[in-house]
Amino acid sequence: MSQFESVEEVVEALAEQGYIADTRLATTVFLVTRLDKPLLIEGPAGVGKTELAKALAGITGRRLLRLQCYEGQDETKALYEWDYGKQLLYTQILREKIGQVVADAPDLNEAVERIGAQESVFFSERFLAAHRLQQRPGGEEPSVLLIDEVDRADEALEAVLLETLAEYQVSVPEVGTFTTKTPPYVILTSNNTRDLSAALKRRCLHLFLDYPSAERELAIVRSKDTGLPDALATQLVDIVRGLRELELRKAPSISETIDWARTLAVLGVEELTATVLSDTASVVVKYDKDVRKAVSALPRLVDPNAVVPEHGHGHGHGHGHGHSHDEDTDAVDGRAVRAAKDTPGRFGHTYGSNPLGNGEPVTSPKVPAERGSRSFGAGLGRKRAL
Repeated sequence: MSQFESVEEVVEALAEQGYIADTRLATTVFLVTRLDKPLLIEGPAGVGKTELAKALAGITGRRLLRLQCYEGQDETKALYEWDYGKQLLYTQILREKIGQVVADAPDLNEAVERIGAQESVFFSERFLAAHRLQQRPGGEEPSVLLIDEVDRADEALEAVLLETLAEYQVSVPEVGTFTTKTPPYVILTSNNTRDLSAALKRRCLHLFLDYPSAERELAIVRSKDTGLPDALATQLVDIVRGLRELELRKAPSISETIDWARTLAVLGVEELTATVLSDTASVVVKYDKDVRKAVSALPRLVDPNAVVPEHGHGHGHGHGHGHSHDEDTDAVDGRAVRAAKDTPGRFGHTYGSNPLGNGEPVTSPKVPAERGSRSFGAGLGRKRAL
């Protein structure tokens, strides 16, 4: 399918790929295929940004090219890379031929000039790593170019990408410019770990993809054939949405909701209780503090009329830390604790502390000179009489 005739057609086509889209999202995809402009999708992790690019490749029959961004990445790692091993191998094989080229050179300068005239042989497309060139919008095969988590890359890479996004081309200084006759559909994703440059945003259509509504998330869970009964799936979606309202370090994603539904189906759960949800909470919350907060809130989310104990876990997940996990623990100021450890005399009546216990440091007594002469170091130079 090269182009869509309507937004409704986009919704239906994405649904065939297992991607449940609302009208706003489908409208943006429709514009991408008509305007040939890149699409920048921002939003929390796990809301379907990457999956949208995969679904778009599936419904259009285009090849998916994925560039995964990371810190410290530059253009030589993102768009192209020289195969130095191959260059070295060819140099070794052609050593004799290179010797013939410079054999009759009258001086060193002339030899360098002759070798320099041939350097384009070793900096050609033959020595460009193919797996990197596959990431550029080159060639005649239609493609969907996914630039994933662009916010993780350095700002320098953004400047390099501007040419690719505006002109659909890549410049390699030693070779030239690679262009394509069939512009790719370009999708950039960002988890909002940092602000992207205005120049990058200006070149793209923009879509903020947030967590879906309860109805749409339930439709997504149903479309994945998790095996969980419909009534329990409806209740589970409401519980996950309740967990997202907590102040968690990482809120549960849609994919984690699906994983939780599959987990409960595998366990043969027939009723969602606080106990069974607490035992499987690690499927959707990944940090210890988040687990504690989630487990404390689950009884209320399962039954709003439930009475939740003030202290203690009450769920038996067996942390085994040997300390209390009440909410006051999370409020402790770590800097104050560390500062207290540096307080003189904090250990009571010990060496260097005040035996009165008032926290005042004790000044060490001065050692008389006559005692110093009998010190350990003073006798090192004397020989022991036999």
